[in-house]
Amino acid sequence: MTLDVIALQSATTAAWTALAPAILLGLTGLALLGIDTVWPDEPSNALLAGVAAAGSLVSFGVTGWLLVAGTGQASTGGAISLYGDALVVDGMSLFFTLIFTVVTAMVAVAAYDYLEDHSHRAEFYSLVLFAATGMALMATANSLATVFISLELASLPSYALVAFLKTDRGSVEAGLKYFLIGAVSSAVLAFGISLVYAVTGSLVLGDVAAAIGNPEMAGVLGLGVLMILGGFAFKTASVPFHFWAPEAYEGAPAPISAFLSSASKAAGFAVAFRVFVQAFPLDAVPAGVDWVVAFQVLAVVTMTLGNFAAATQENVKRMLAYSSIGHAGYALIGLAALTAGGPNGDVLGASMAHLLVYGFMNTGAFLFIALVEHWGVGRTFEDYNGLASTAPIAAVAMTVFMFSLAGLPPFGGFLSKYILFYSAIEAGFWWLAAVGAVNSALSLFYYSRVVKAMWIETPVADFEIETRPVGLYAAVIFAGVGTLLLLPGFGPVIETAQTVAATLF
Repeated sequence: MTLDVIALQSATTAAWTALAPAILLGLTGLALLGIDTVWPDEPSNALLAGVAAAGSLVSFGVTGWLLVAGTGQASTGGAISLYGDALVVDGMSLFFTLIFTVVTAMVAVAAYDYLEDHSHRAEFYSLVLFAATGMALMATANSLATVFISLELASLPSYALVAFLKTDRGSVEAGLKYFLIGAVSSAVLAFGISLVYAVTGSLVLGDVAAAIGNPEMAGVLGLGVLMILGGFAFKTASVPFHFWAPEAYEGAPAPISAFLSSASKAAGFAVAFRVFVQAFPLDAVPAGVDWVVAFQVLAVVTMTLGNFAAATQENVKRMLAYSSIGHAGYALIGLAALTAGGPNGDVLGASMAHLLVYGFMNTGAFLFIALVEHWGVGRTFEDYNGLASTAPIAAVAMTVFMFSLAGLPPFGGFLSKYILFYSAIEAGFWWLAAVGAVNSALSLFYYSRVVKAMWIETPVADFEIETRPVGLYAAVIFAGVGTLLLLPGFGPVIETAQTVAATLF
Protein backbone atom coordinates (compact mmCIF):
# COMPACT_ATOMS: atom_id res chain seq x y z
CA MET A 1 0.00 0.00 0.00
CA THR A 2 2.86 2.35 0.84
CA LEU A 3 4.43 1.74 -2.55
CA ASP A 4 1.11 2.48 -4.24
CA VAL A 5 0.81 5.79 -2.36
CA ILE A 6 4.38 6.74 -3.31
CA ALA A 7 3.68 5.89 -6.95
CA LEU A 8 0.49 7.99 -6.89
CA GLN A 9 2.34 10.93 -5.36
CA SER A 10 5.08 10.62 -7.99
CA ALA A 11 2.49 10.61 -10.77
CA THR A 12 0.79 13.67 -9.28
CA THR A 13 4.13 15.46 -9.01
CA ALA A 14 4.90 14.62 -12.65
CA ALA A 15 1.51 16.02 -13.67
CA TRP A 16 2.08 19.31 -11.86
CA THR A 17 5.59 19.53 -13.31
CA ALA A 18 4.33 18.97 -16.84
CA LEU A 19 1.78 21.77 -16.46
CA ALA A 20 4.28 24.09 -14.76
CA PRO A 21 4.53 26.60 -17.67
CA ALA A 22 0.78 27.27 -17.73
CA ILE A 23 0.59 27.30 -13.91
CA LEU A 24 3.44 29.82 -13.69
CA LEU A 25 1.73 32.13 -16.19
CA GLY A 26 -1.54 31.98 -14.28
CA LEU A 27 0.14 32.55 -10.89
CA THR A 28 2.01 35.54 -12.30
CA GLY A 29 -1.29 37.05 -13.45
CA LEU A 30 -2.75 36.54 -9.97
CA ALA A 31 0.38 38.02 -8.36
CA LEU A 32 -0.05 41.17 -10.44
CA LEU A 33 -3.62 41.53 -9.21
CA GLY A 34 -2.35 40.96 -5.66
CA ILE A 35 0.20 43.76 -6.04
CA ASP A 36 -2.55 46.05 -7.27
CA THR A 37 -4.65 45.15 -4.23
CA VAL A 38 -1.83 45.80 -1.75
CA TRP A 39 -0.89 49.11 -3.41
CA PRO A 40 -4.21 50.42 -4.75
CA ASP A 41 -2.77 53.88 -5.50
CA GLU A 42 -1.28 52.81 -8.84
CA PRO A 43 1.68 50.52 -8.00
CA SER A 44 5.08 51.05 -9.59
CA ASN A 45 5.08 50.51 -13.33
CA ALA A 46 8.61 49.08 -13.10
CA LEU A 47 7.48 46.54 -10.49
CA LEU A 48 4.50 45.43 -12.57
CA ALA A 49 6.47 45.14 -15.80
CA GLY A 50 9.28 43.35 -13.97
CA VAL A 51 6.95 40.78 -12.40
CA ALA A 52 5.15 40.16 -15.71
CA ALA A 53 8.39 39.78 -17.65
CA ALA A 54 10.03 37.65 -14.95
CA GLY A 55 7.05 35.29 -14.74
CA SER A 56 6.98 34.91 -18.52
CA LEU A 57 10.73 34.28 -18.71
CA VAL A 58 10.64 31.73 -15.89
CA SER A 59 7.81 29.95 -17.68
CA PHE A 60 9.85 30.11 -20.90
CA GLY A 61 12.87 28.62 -19.12
CA VAL A 62 10.83 25.81 -17.56
CA THR A 63 9.22 25.06 -20.92
CA GLY A 64 12.62 24.91 -22.62
CA TRP A 65 13.97 22.65 -19.89
CA LEU A 66 11.00 20.28 -20.20
CA LEU A 67 11.33 20.21 -23.99
CA VAL A 68 15.08 19.49 -23.91
CA ALA A 69 14.53 16.84 -21.22
CA GLY A 70 12.11 15.03 -23.53
CA THR A 71 9.04 15.47 -21.33
CA GLY A 72 5.99 13.94 -23.00
CA GLN A 73 8.06 12.59 -25.88
CA ALA A 74 8.74 9.05 -27.05
CA SER A 75 12.17 8.96 -25.38
CA THR A 76 10.59 9.36 -21.92
CA GLY A 77 7.48 7.24 -22.32
CA GLY A 78 5.28 9.34 -24.55
CA ALA A 79 2.69 12.03 -23.99
CA ILE A 80 1.49 12.73 -20.44
CA SER A 81 -2.33 12.58 -20.22
CA LEU A 82 -3.99 14.45 -17.37
CA TYR A 83 -7.47 14.80 -15.86
CA GLY A 84 -9.19 12.02 -17.73
CA ASP A 85 -7.33 12.76 -21.00
CA ALA A 86 -8.72 16.32 -21.05
CA LEU A 87 -5.17 17.67 -21.22
CA VAL A 88 -2.05 16.20 -22.77
CA VAL A 89 1.52 17.43 -22.43
CA ASP A 90 3.80 16.43 -25.27
CA GLY A 91 6.54 17.89 -27.42
CA MET A 92 4.14 19.87 -29.57
CA SER A 93 2.42 21.57 -26.63
CA LEU A 94 5.79 22.54 -25.15
CA PHE A 95 7.07 23.83 -28.50
CA PHE A 96 4.09 26.16 -28.87
CA THR A 97 4.31 27.25 -25.22
CA LEU A 98 7.84 28.46 -25.98
CA ILE A 99 6.31 30.84 -28.53
CA PHE A 100 3.61 32.11 -26.16
CA THR A 101 6.00 32.74 -23.28
CA VAL A 102 8.73 34.53 -25.22
CA VAL A 103 6.20 36.78 -26.98
CA THR A 104 4.53 37.55 -23.64
CA ALA A 105 7.91 38.49 -22.15
CA MET A 106 8.70 40.87 -25.02
CA VAL A 107 5.27 42.49 -24.78
CA ALA A 108 5.61 42.93 -21.00
CA VAL A 109 8.99 44.64 -21.36
CA ALA A 110 7.77 46.88 -24.17
CA ALA A 111 4.64 47.86 -22.23
CA TYR A 112 6.80 49.39 -19.49
CA ASP A 113 7.32 52.49 -21.62
CA TYR A 114 4.09 52.27 -23.60
CA LEU A 115 1.96 52.41 -20.43
CA GLU A 116 4.00 55.08 -18.70
CA ASP A 117 1.22 57.69 -18.95
CA HIS A 118 -1.71 55.29 -18.61
CA SER A 119 -3.71 54.14 -15.62
CA HIS A 120 -4.87 50.58 -14.80
CA ARG A 121 -1.45 49.17 -15.64
CA ALA A 122 -1.80 46.19 -13.29
CA GLU A 123 -4.97 45.14 -15.08
CA PHE A 124 -3.16 45.37 -18.42
CA TYR A 125 -0.29 43.11 -17.39
CA SER A 126 -2.55 40.60 -15.64
CA LEU A 127 -4.87 40.35 -18.66
CA VAL A 128 -1.86 39.63 -20.88
CA LEU A 129 -0.71 36.88 -18.51
CA PHE A 130 -4.20 35.35 -18.27
CA ALA A 131 -4.51 35.35 -22.06
CA ALA A 132 -1.11 33.63 -22.28
CA THR A 133 -2.32 31.06 -19.74
CA GLY A 134 -5.29 30.29 -21.96
CA MET A 135 -2.97 29.89 -24.95
CA ALA A 136 -0.75 27.46 -23.03
CA LEU A 137 -3.84 25.41 -22.16
CA MET A 138 -4.99 25.52 -25.79
CA ALA A 139 -1.73 23.81 -26.77
CA THR A 140 -2.39 21.02 -24.25
CA ALA A 141 -6.13 20.59 -24.90
CA ASN A 142 -7.02 16.98 -25.73
CA SER A 143 -10.79 17.30 -25.48
CA LEU A 144 -13.14 19.44 -27.52
CA ALA A 145 -14.60 20.77 -24.27
CA THR A 146 -11.14 21.80 -23.05
CA VAL A 147 -10.45 23.31 -26.45
CA PHE A 148 -13.48 25.56 -26.15
CA ILE A 149 -12.84 26.58 -22.53
CA SER A 150 -9.15 27.35 -23.08
CA LEU A 151 -9.94 29.29 -26.26
CA GLU A 152 -12.39 31.45 -24.33
CA LEU A 153 -9.84 31.93 -21.55
CA ALA A 154 -7.44 33.31 -24.15
CA SER A 155 -10.08 35.34 -26.01
CA LEU A 156 -11.92 37.16 -23.20
CA PRO A 157 -8.84 39.01 -21.88
CA SER A 158 -7.89 39.79 -25.49
CA TYR A 159 -11.18 41.62 -26.09
CA ALA A 160 -10.51 43.86 -23.08
CA LEU A 161 -6.90 44.45 -24.10
CA VAL A 162 -7.86 45.62 -27.59
CA ALA A 163 -10.24 48.19 -26.05
CA PHE A 164 -7.76 49.12 -23.31
CA LEU A 165 -7.33 52.72 -24.54
CA LYS A 166 -10.76 53.74 -23.27
CA THR A 167 -10.44 57.37 -24.34
CA ASP A 168 -9.43 56.37 -27.87
CA ARG A 169 -12.48 55.86 -30.07
CA GLY A 170 -10.55 53.63 -32.47
CA SER A 171 -9.49 51.30 -29.67
CA VAL A 172 -12.99 50.99 -28.22
CA GLU A 173 -14.52 50.43 -31.64
CA ALA A 174 -11.91 47.80 -32.48
CA GLY A 175 -12.56 46.00 -29.19
CA LEU A 176 -16.31 45.98 -29.82
CA LYS A 177 -15.93 44.58 -33.34
CA TYR A 178 -13.46 41.97 -32.11
CA PHE A 179 -15.85 40.93 -29.33
CA LEU A 180 -18.91 40.66 -31.58
CA ILE A 181 -17.14 38.63 -34.28
CA GLY A 182 -15.50 36.52 -31.56
CA ALA A 183 -18.87 35.81 -29.98
CA VAL A 184 -20.29 34.63 -33.30
CA SER A 185 -17.26 32.43 -34.00
CA SER A 186 -17.49 30.91 -30.51
CA ALA A 187 -21.12 30.04 -31.13
CA VAL A 188 -20.21 28.43 -34.45
CA LEU A 189 -17.40 26.44 -32.81
CA ALA A 190 -19.65 25.29 -29.94
CA PHE A 191 -22.34 24.16 -32.38
CA GLY A 192 -19.75 22.28 -34.43
CA ILE A 193 -18.49 20.55 -31.29
CA SER A 194 -22.07 19.54 -30.39
CA LEU A 195 -22.57 17.97 -33.83
CA VAL A 196 -19.33 15.98 -33.52
CA TYR A 197 -20.42 14.86 -30.05
CA ALA A 198 -23.80 13.77 -31.44
CA VAL A 199 -22.04 11.56 -33.99
CA THR A 200 -19.27 10.13 -31.80
CA GLY A 201 -20.63 10.30 -28.24
CA SER A 202 -17.32 11.67 -26.95
CA LEU A 203 -15.32 14.87 -26.71
CA VAL A 204 -11.87 13.34 -26.13
CA LEU A 205 -9.93 13.55 -29.38
CA GLY A 206 -8.77 9.93 -29.42
CA ASP A 207 -12.28 8.63 -28.74
CA VAL A 208 -13.70 10.89 -31.46
CA ALA A 209 -11.21 9.41 -33.95
CA ALA A 210 -12.25 5.88 -33.01
CA ALA A 211 -15.97 6.60 -33.56
CA ILE A 212 -16.11 8.65 -36.78
CA GLY A 213 -16.17 5.77 -39.24
CA ASN A 214 -20.00 5.53 -39.39
CA PRO A 215 -20.92 6.48 -43.01
CA GLU A 216 -24.60 7.02 -42.11
CA MET A 217 -23.68 10.09 -40.06
CA ALA A 218 -21.07 11.46 -42.50
CA GLY A 219 -23.21 14.49 -43.37
CA VAL A 220 -23.67 15.59 -39.76
CA LEU A 221 -20.01 14.91 -39.04
CA GLY A 222 -18.93 16.90 -42.10
CA LEU A 223 -21.03 19.89 -41.02
CA GLY A 224 -19.57 19.70 -37.51
CA VAL A 225 -16.01 19.54 -38.84
CA LEU A 226 -16.68 22.50 -41.13
CA MET A 227 -18.03 24.59 -38.25
CA ILE A 228 -15.05 23.69 -36.04
CA LEU A 229 -12.79 24.72 -38.91
CA GLY A 230 -14.60 28.06 -39.03
CA GLY A 231 -14.02 28.62 -35.32
CA PHE A 232 -10.30 28.01 -35.71
CA ALA A 233 -10.16 30.19 -38.83
CA PHE A 234 -11.36 33.11 -36.70
CA LYS A 235 -8.64 32.54 -34.11
CA THR A 236 -5.93 32.40 -36.77
CA ALA A 237 -7.36 35.37 -38.76
CA SER A 238 -7.86 33.23 -41.85
CA VAL A 239 -10.18 34.18 -44.71
CA PRO A 240 -13.18 34.58 -44.57
CA PHE A 241 -13.03 35.11 -40.79
CA HIS A 242 -10.28 37.70 -41.01
CA PHE A 243 -12.36 40.90 -40.94
CA TRP A 244 -11.67 41.59 -37.29
CA ALA A 245 -7.87 41.50 -37.62
CA PRO A 246 -7.12 44.79 -39.46
CA GLU A 247 -9.54 46.72 -37.23
CA ALA A 248 -8.35 45.12 -33.99
CA TYR A 249 -4.64 45.40 -34.76
CA GLU A 250 -4.95 49.02 -35.87
CA GLY A 251 -7.06 50.18 -32.92
CA ALA A 252 -5.36 48.18 -30.17
CA PRO A 253 -2.28 49.36 -28.27
CA ALA A 254 0.70 48.37 -30.44
CA PRO A 255 2.10 45.83 -27.90
CA ILE A 256 -1.29 44.09 -27.93
CA SER A 257 -1.28 44.07 -31.73
CA ALA A 258 2.06 42.25 -31.47
CA PHE A 259 0.65 39.86 -28.89
CA LEU A 260 -2.48 38.97 -30.87
CA SER A 261 -0.82 38.69 -34.27
CA SER A 262 1.95 36.39 -32.97
CA ALA A 263 1.03 34.49 -29.80
CA SER A 264 -2.73 34.35 -30.34
CA LYS A 265 -2.32 33.24 -33.94
CA ALA A 266 0.14 30.51 -32.90
CA ALA A 267 -2.34 29.32 -30.25
CA GLY A 268 -5.05 28.95 -32.88
CA PHE A 269 -2.75 26.83 -34.99
CA ALA A 270 -1.63 24.74 -32.01
CA VAL A 271 -5.17 23.66 -31.24
CA ALA A 272 -6.13 23.26 -34.92
CA PHE A 273 -3.14 21.00 -35.57
CA ARG A 274 -4.00 18.72 -32.67
CA VAL A 275 -7.76 18.59 -33.26
CA PHE A 276 -7.70 17.85 -36.98
CA VAL A 277 -4.75 15.46 -36.92
CA GLN A 278 -5.86 13.45 -33.89
CA ALA A 279 -9.66 13.73 -33.85
CA PHE A 280 -10.20 13.49 -37.62
CA PRO A 281 -7.28 11.39 -38.95
CA LEU A 282 -7.17 11.08 -42.74
CA ASP A 283 -7.26 7.29 -42.70
CA ALA A 284 -10.40 7.21 -40.52
CA VAL A 285 -12.74 9.99 -41.70
CA PRO A 286 -15.57 9.04 -44.08
CA ALA A 287 -14.97 9.72 -47.78
CA GLY A 288 -17.21 12.79 -47.82
CA VAL A 289 -15.36 14.56 -45.00
CA ASP A 290 -12.23 15.77 -46.77
CA TRP A 291 -11.05 18.59 -44.52
CA VAL A 292 -7.64 18.75 -46.22
CA VAL A 293 -9.28 20.18 -49.35
CA ALA A 294 -10.95 22.84 -47.23
CA PHE A 295 -7.58 23.82 -45.76
CA GLN A 296 -6.02 23.92 -49.22
CA VAL A 297 -8.64 26.41 -50.39
CA LEU A 298 -8.28 28.34 -47.14
CA ALA A 299 -4.48 28.50 -47.43
CA VAL A 300 -4.47 29.78 -51.02
CA VAL A 301 -7.21 32.36 -50.49
CA THR A 302 -5.82 33.56 -47.15
CA MET A 303 -2.23 34.11 -48.29
CA THR A 304 -3.35 35.72 -51.56
CA LEU A 305 -5.94 38.09 -50.11
CA GLY A 306 -3.71 39.01 -47.19
CA ASN A 307 -0.75 39.93 -49.38
CA PHE A 308 -2.74 41.80 -52.02
CA ALA A 309 -4.60 43.78 -49.35
CA ALA A 310 -1.33 44.60 -47.57
CA ALA A 311 0.13 45.90 -50.84
CA THR A 312 -2.63 48.54 -51.11
CA GLN A 313 -2.24 50.01 -47.61
CA GLU A 314 -0.72 53.39 -46.74
CA ASN A 315 -0.90 52.86 -42.97
CA VAL A 316 2.09 50.79 -41.76
CA LYS A 317 0.23 49.22 -38.84
CA ARG A 318 -2.68 48.22 -41.07
CA MET A 319 -0.22 46.85 -43.64
CA LEU A 320 1.27 44.59 -40.97
CA ALA A 321 -2.24 43.50 -39.99
CA TYR A 322 -2.98 42.28 -43.51
CA SER A 323 0.53 40.85 -43.71
CA SER A 324 -0.25 38.71 -40.66
CA ILE A 325 -3.26 37.33 -42.53
CA GLY A 326 -0.95 36.38 -45.38
CA HIS A 327 1.35 34.56 -42.96
CA ALA A 328 -1.64 32.66 -41.60
CA GLY A 329 -2.03 31.35 -45.15
CA TYR A 330 1.58 30.13 -45.16
CA ALA A 331 1.11 28.36 -41.81
CA LEU A 332 -2.07 26.68 -43.10
CA ILE A 333 0.14 24.71 -45.50
CA GLY A 334 0.93 22.55 -42.46
CA LEU A 335 -2.63 21.15 -42.67
CA ALA A 336 -3.24 21.67 -46.39
CA ALA A 337 -0.35 19.43 -47.50
CA LEU A 338 -1.19 16.38 -45.39
CA THR A 339 -1.80 13.01 -47.04
CA ALA A 340 -2.48 9.50 -45.81
CA GLY A 341 0.96 7.94 -45.47
CA GLY A 342 2.85 11.06 -46.59
CA PRO A 343 5.70 12.94 -44.86
CA ASN A 344 3.15 14.57 -42.57
CA GLY A 345 5.51 15.10 -39.65
CA ASP A 346 7.88 17.09 -41.86
CA VAL A 347 5.08 19.29 -43.23
CA LEU A 348 3.47 20.01 -39.88
CA GLY A 349 6.84 20.52 -38.21
CA ALA A 350 7.87 23.02 -40.89
CA SER A 351 4.71 25.03 -40.21
CA MET A 352 5.45 24.98 -36.46
CA ALA A 353 9.02 26.18 -37.04
CA HIS A 354 7.75 29.01 -39.24
CA LEU A 355 5.37 30.10 -36.47
CA LEU A 356 8.29 30.24 -34.03
CA VAL A 357 10.35 32.46 -36.35
CA TYR A 358 7.23 34.51 -37.07
CA GLY A 359 6.78 35.04 -33.33
CA PHE A 360 10.08 36.94 -33.20
CA MET A 361 9.97 38.92 -36.44
CA ASN A 362 6.30 39.92 -36.36
CA THR A 363 6.32 40.80 -32.67
CA GLY A 364 9.41 42.91 -33.27
CA ALA A 365 7.78 44.74 -36.18
CA PHE A 366 4.70 45.70 -34.14
CA LEU A 367 6.86 46.71 -31.17
CA PHE A 368 8.82 48.99 -33.50
CA ILE A 369 5.50 50.64 -34.34
CA ALA A 370 4.90 51.00 -30.59
CA LEU A 371 8.27 52.74 -30.36
CA VAL A 372 7.37 55.09 -33.21
CA GLU A 373 4.00 55.84 -31.62
CA HIS A 374 5.80 56.63 -28.36
CA TRP A 375 7.80 59.27 -30.23
CA GLY A 376 4.65 60.77 -31.74
CA VAL A 377 5.56 59.87 -35.33
CA GLY A 378 2.62 59.22 -37.69
CA ARG A 379 1.50 55.86 -38.98
CA THR A 380 1.86 56.20 -42.75
CA PHE A 381 4.84 55.19 -44.88
CA GLU A 382 5.52 58.86 -45.53
CA ASP A 383 5.75 59.56 -41.80
CA TYR A 384 8.62 57.04 -41.59
CA ASN A 385 10.72 59.01 -44.10
CA GLY A 386 14.28 59.55 -42.86
CA LEU A 387 13.67 57.79 -39.54
CA ALA A 388 16.98 55.92 -39.84
CA SER A 389 18.97 59.16 -39.56
CA THR A 390 17.45 59.83 -36.13
CA ALA A 391 17.07 56.27 -34.76
CA PRO A 392 19.54 54.07 -36.68
CA ILE A 393 19.58 51.12 -34.27
CA ALA A 394 15.78 50.79 -34.24
CA ALA A 395 15.70 51.23 -38.04
CA VAL A 396 18.24 48.41 -38.47
CA ALA A 397 16.04 46.15 -36.33
CA MET A 398 12.94 47.06 -38.37
CA THR A 399 14.85 46.35 -41.58
CA VAL A 400 15.70 42.89 -40.24
CA PHE A 401 12.01 42.28 -39.45
CA MET A 402 10.80 43.46 -42.86
CA PHE A 403 13.29 41.42 -44.90
CA SER A 404 12.77 38.37 -42.68
CA LEU A 405 8.99 38.57 -43.06
CA ALA A 406 9.53 38.81 -46.83
CA GLY A 407 11.67 35.65 -46.70
CA LEU A 408 14.97 37.12 -47.84
CA PRO A 409 18.31 35.59 -46.81
CA PRO A 410 20.19 35.76 -44.49
CA PHE A 411 17.31 36.11 -42.03
CA GLY A 412 15.32 33.53 -40.08
CA GLY A 413 12.19 33.98 -42.20
CA PHE A 414 14.06 32.81 -45.30
CA LEU A 415 14.85 29.35 -43.91
CA SER A 416 11.44 28.86 -42.29
CA LYS A 417 9.64 29.63 -45.56
CA TYR A 418 12.12 27.56 -47.58
CA ILE A 419 11.63 24.47 -45.39
CA LEU A 420 7.86 24.98 -45.39
CA PHE A 421 7.61 25.22 -49.17
CA TYR A 422 10.11 22.37 -49.64
CA SER A 423 8.05 20.13 -47.32
CA ALA A 424 4.91 20.90 -49.33
CA ILE A 425 6.72 19.90 -52.55
CA GLU A 426 8.01 16.75 -50.86
CA ALA A 427 4.41 15.87 -49.96
CA GLY A 428 3.33 16.27 -53.60
CA PHE A 429 1.72 19.71 -53.31
CA TRP A 430 4.10 21.70 -55.50
CA TRP A 431 1.30 24.07 -56.47
CA LEU A 432 0.81 25.11 -52.84
CA ALA A 433 4.52 25.91 -52.63
CA ALA A 434 4.30 27.83 -55.92
CA VAL A 435 1.39 29.96 -54.68
CA GLY A 436 3.28 30.60 -51.45
CA ALA A 437 6.46 31.60 -53.31
CA VAL A 438 4.56 34.02 -55.59
CA ASN A 439 2.84 35.61 -52.60
CA SER A 440 6.13 35.84 -50.75
CA ALA A 441 7.67 37.65 -53.72
CA LEU A 442 4.71 40.06 -53.75
CA SER A 443 5.20 40.78 -50.07
CA LEU A 444 8.69 42.11 -50.77
CA PHE A 445 7.04 45.11 -52.45
CA TYR A 446 5.25 46.43 -49.40
CA TYR A 447 7.87 45.38 -46.85
CA SER A 448 10.57 47.18 -48.84
CA ARG A 449 8.44 50.36 -48.80
CA VAL A 450 9.08 50.63 -45.05
CA VAL A 451 12.82 50.11 -45.52
CA LYS A 452 12.93 52.62 -48.39
CA ALA A 453 11.08 55.23 -46.34
CA MET A 454 13.39 54.88 -43.35
CA TRP A 455 16.72 54.79 -45.17
CA ILE A 456 16.29 56.56 -48.53
CA GLU A 457 13.42 59.05 -48.46
CA THR A 458 13.83 62.61 -47.19
CA PRO A 459 11.77 63.48 -44.08
CA VAL A 460 8.64 65.50 -44.84
CA ALA A 461 9.05 67.44 -41.60
CA ASP A 462 11.71 67.98 -38.97
CA PHE A 463 11.32 65.94 -35.82
CA GLU A 464 13.52 65.14 -32.86
CA ILE A 465 13.53 62.10 -30.63
CA GLU A 466 13.51 63.40 -27.07
CA THR A 467 13.49 60.04 -25.25
CA ARG A 468 15.07 56.63 -25.69
CA PRO A 469 12.57 54.30 -23.99
CA VAL A 470 14.61 51.48 -22.49
CA GLY A 471 11.86 48.86 -22.42
CA LEU A 472 10.72 49.34 -26.00
CA TYR A 473 14.30 49.47 -27.28
CA ALA A 474 15.21 46.32 -25.34
CA ALA A 475 12.20 44.39 -26.66
CA VAL A 476 12.79 45.48 -30.27
CA ILE A 477 16.49 44.65 -30.18
CA PHE A 478 15.83 41.31 -28.46
CA ALA A 479 13.35 40.39 -31.21
CA GLY A 480 15.85 41.46 -33.87
CA VAL A 481 18.68 39.41 -32.37
CA GLY A 482 16.34 36.43 -32.04
CA THR A 483 15.35 36.72 -35.70
CA LEU A 484 19.02 36.74 -36.72
CA LEU A 485 20.10 33.92 -34.39
CA LEU A 486 17.34 31.65 -35.66
CA LEU A 487 19.20 31.42 -38.98
CA PRO A 488 22.31 29.60 -37.68
CA GLY A 489 20.20 27.90 -35.01
CA PHE A 490 17.44 26.76 -37.34
CA GLY A 491 18.74 23.20 -37.58
CA PRO A 492 17.83 22.22 -34.00
CA VAL A 493 14.56 24.17 -34.28
CA ILE A 494 13.29 22.39 -37.39
CA GLU A 495 14.57 19.02 -36.16
CA THR A 496 12.73 19.41 -32.85
CA ALA A 497 9.55 20.69 -34.54
CA GLN A 498 9.40 17.83 -37.05
CA THR A 499 10.21 15.23 -34.41
CA VAL A 500 7.44 16.33 -32.04
CA ALA A 501 4.98 16.80 -34.94
CA ALA A 502 5.59 13.24 -36.20
CA THR A 503 4.33 11.81 -32.90
CA LEU A 504 0.83 13.11 -33.68
CA PHE A 505 0.42 10.73 -36.61
